[in-house]
Amino acid sequence: MLRLNSLDRRKILALACMVSIASFSQPRAISASENDTIRIAVEGAFPPFNYLDSANQLQGFDVEIAKALCETAKLKCEFVIQEWTTMIPSLLDKRYDAIISSMSMSAERREKVSFTQKYYDSPSIFISRKGAGIAGTAPDDLKDLKLGVTSGTSQEAYAQKFYGDVSKTVFKASPDLYKGLADGDVDIIMEDKLAVYDWLANTRAGSCCEFLGGDIKDAEYFGDGAGIALRPSDRQLLAKFNAALETIQSNDIYDTINAKYFPFSIR
Repeated sequence: MLRLNSLDRRKILALACMVSIASFSQPRAISASENDTIRIAVEGAFPPFNYLDSANQLQGFDVEIAKALCETAKLKCEFVIQEWTTMIPSLLDKRYDAIISSMSMSAERREKVSFTQKYYDSPSIFISRKGAGIAGTAPDDLKDLKLGVTSGTSQEAYAQKFYGDVSKTVFKASPDLYKGLADGDVDIIMEDKLAVYDWLANTRAGSCCEFLGGDIKDAEYFGDGAGIALRPSDRQLLAKFNAALETIQSNDIYDTINAKYFPFSIR
């Protein structure tokens, strides 16, 4: 993932894998019938990209981009909260029509779904507690440490491949991962840089920790950025989303949303 947040989000996700949250935009949709609603899946637990606020309303960069795309494409859309590890299988089972949830376009995922053009890009990175004294991020540097990753993510796959001899703890969701690092349950974590930036910069708990080492980029594992995932057969919807994405990136809509969440461009 390029991916749960506080309050009772974990309880919500445990109780229901799919919850319809909101509908928005215009009355015309692209699908089998003119009145079909395009159902968009988000995890709802990956701040600042998608999360539930104190009123249990979906917020975040992914959510605002999705709304802008649906409005631009004149699609009637609604959100569905979906547990991360079953995102793609549920899409293929037609429980919803698109995933706009910071999904990296890895080679493995491209074998199962179609992706739009990227709508943002973010490397992965290691994070440790301040003053931990970790010499580096090579496998030998971490051989006596415990590495944390989130289940079902590109970071987990990358760590299993290149850090196979390093002791690992796999957490269910990003907030659990961050808490594990802050509490000392693990010594270092690997995470999407933009996602963990919000925790480091904007939360009291995140002040414990800092980036370690440089950006990690590997197209095989992390893809070419985050894209919107659709079923391969939904070519018309794919074209609609690509056209809408081009439109919002050429006017000020994308940049306005970007600036709300990050002090730098994530294109």
